[in-house]
Amino acid sequence: MAKLVVGLGNPGPQYSWTRHNAGFMVLDRLSSLAGISVTRKAFSGLAGDGNWAGERIFLLKPQTFMNLSGRSVAEALRFYKLSLSDLIVVHDDLDIPFGKVRLKEGGGHGGHNGLRSLGQELGSNAYARLRVGIGRPVHGDVVNYVLTNFAKDEMNSLLEVLDQSVDALEMVIREGMPKAMSIFNGK
Repeated sequence: MAKLVVGLGNPGPQYSWTRHNAGFMVLDRLSSLAGISVTRKAFSGLAGDGNWAGERIFLLKPQTFMNLSGRSVAEALRFYKLSLSDLIVVHDDLDIPFGKVRLKEGGGHGGHNGLRSLGQELGSNAYARLRVGIGRPVHGDVVNYVLTNFAKDEMNSLLEVLDQSVDALEMVIREGMPKAMSIFNGK
């Protein structure tokens, strides 16, 4: 069964290394490792497809800005005739410490505007998520924090986090969500 893997982020070079773009970064790493180019303009985003982990996968990076991501994802799901059970969304998460990756089925948006938009456009939150921990700011505004670049010490271990994220995605696709959750949520 095919899967649609969506990385959430904001378009534009000024956002490339911001915490809010963790979803884009994971998708870029997956695209590089799987040899699947994500450059075709479609669904108000950048798309690509190929075979990976023994499955047909469609990759999508919405270019609508975070708070309108749902439109892009809904369009892609309709086009590929996929259901919510075929969707995996990769996004940053303030409630998880930096360096940790967690898998989750369904749930609320937790104040994340990309997830809020997905819920509105898809009419449901019943899809798989790969949550990339970015931690919370010690003090200051959360909005400004998610739009700042990763700190220098974080950048040093970012590749490791991205690789762990790709490993988690591969296990979800090959072995299913319960098995992947039992392994990656315990780390």
